[in-house]
Amino acid sequence: MTRTLFVSAVATGVISIAACNQAGPEAPAAPAAPATAITPTKAGHIPGAVRAAVLTARPGMIIAEAELKEREGRRYYDVEGRMPDGSEIELDLLETPAGWKVVEIQRDLPWTAVPAGVRAAAEGARAGFIPVRVIESTQAEDGAVIYELFADGQPATPALEVRVHDGRAEVLKEVWPH
Repeated sequence: MTRTLFVSAVATGVISIAACNQAGPEAPAAPAAPATAITPTKAGHIPGAVRAAVLTARPGMIIAEAELKEREGRRYYDVEGRMPDGSEIELDLLETPAGWKVVEIQRDLPWTAVPAGVRAAAEGARAGFIPVRVIESTQAEDGAVIYELFADGQPATPALEVRVHDGRAEVLKEVWPH
């Protein structure tokens, strides 16, 4: 009887501990951003080929500044400025063997302006998450849109990225390459 009582007490203790340790689903870890070397560039020092590619993609853009970014063997220019209507915009260009190519066109959006499908995908991945900053990145190659969602206190790397293509929203498991 003592052995039965001991086994029963141990089993009850294990079940109790297991019940106390039932946490809800963990939020997915934010994808790690690759190491990037950044060189600030004043508007007047942007290479002519970069300037030409920007103005071809967005005629009339008033360039304010840029950054040369180098990561994982790729070179990018992030060129910031304003359109004639005053809206802020950033173009990301990738250096290719054929020259500088626009790969993303970005703008900041308020969370309330983000499509419902993106908000639902983010809620499904991290219940209750409300980003403090949203960057909408339209991909030049295929028209997909990446929504970079930033958490409070985490300004350098998005906490979540949601890709929308052909009307379908999906939470990305890896950092988008551009």
